[in-house]
Amino acid sequence: MVSIAVKELKAGKKIVADVYTEKGNLLFQKGRVILPKDLEILHAFMIDYVELQEAATTNDKTASEQSGDSSSQNAETLHNTPDRRERRFIEEYEQMVTLIKNGFPSVLAMEMPIFQWRAQLEKLIDQIQGYRILGFTPRMPDKHDYMYHHAVLCALTSYMLARWMNVPQKNWIQVALAGLLHDIGKVKIEPNILHKPDQLAAEEKLEMKNHTTYGYHILKNATALQEGVLLATLQHHERVDGSGYPFGSTGEKLHIYSKIVAVADIFHAMTLDRRYQGSTSPYLVLEQLEKDSFGKLDPTIVRTLIKHTTQLSLGTRVKLSNRKMGEIVYADAHQPTRPIVSSNGEIINLIQDRQLYILEVL
Repeated sequence: MVSIAVKELKAGKKIVADVYTEKGNLLFQKGRVILPKDLEILHAFMIDYVELQEAATTNDKTASEQSGDSSSQNAETLHNTPDRRERRFIEEYEQMVTLIKNGFPSVLAMEMPIFQWRAQLEKLIDQIQGYRILGFTPRMPDKHDYMYHHAVLCALTSYMLARWMNVPQKNWIQVALAGLLHDIGKVKIEPNILHKPDQLAAEEKLEMKNHTTYGYHILKNATALQEGVLLATLQHHERVDGSGYPFGSTGEKLHIYSKIVAVADIFHAMTLDRRYQGSTSPYLVLEQLEKDSFGKLDPTIVRTLIKHTTQLSLGTRVKLSNRKMGEIVYADAHQPTRPIVSSNGEIINLIQDRQLYILEVL
């Protein structure tokens, strides 16, 4: 292992020791092969030296080149794999949306097909590796289908939150069902209110709020649902500080499923495009959720969502609010929604450039 000055470093070299910023945040992990853009990042963070392997022998070089060919092939495979996973995921996702779209309107007239919904939800979850919370945008040519897409997305995100928060595994599917069914009470809301493109009148707002109690009563006699699923339907608009509805309940009275679904519900309500309101950048939504975690939302759940959705951002292609394309090259653990982005050789630090933000994950 030898130290080499960054000003003498060339692309293609492999570092053998982690590289940290002055603040102690990990910049590059050992084993990384330096790319041209990485040289710019090292200079931007004023890194003076990195550790490299000793000069390779001819045999070592040959082995390294062969390994490099293999790595290149593996990289190509990994690049293509998410596409295949995403296609399988989308197939199951669209099937789930279709089942919900066909089933929700009829729940008042016949028995709910809970077992059919659950079976398809399990098939969808089997493909959940193809789901990117910050990057998945469903095809929704008819904006009236918003409620059904919203239900399925809340099911998936609630499921992921349950896993990340160490909720017992036996309950993960029930948390997903809580996300799927939390707005089922809206089937009792008149379409002229539910789909109204303008601001609701005071009486209409009150009726819209009734969807939580409507939903609870619809589900209370359903089989194979835990009490937490029913409570999530009733409580997902309650807030930790007691400012929510329908009862103004405070945090200690709210079921964990309700708190999880509340976060998923807000996230997807803001990031999903609908007739009367355009979608908002998922990164801005995460920042808003963080603000709301001081009093209104469970801070542990919000921090969990932010941590896990931004953790895998390095190398992710993004579009900025100034319409420039780039890729995330570094994310500060303390401000993960404001990473450093490389765009056509330009290093953009979103922590410093506060008027810019990530508009879309590509």
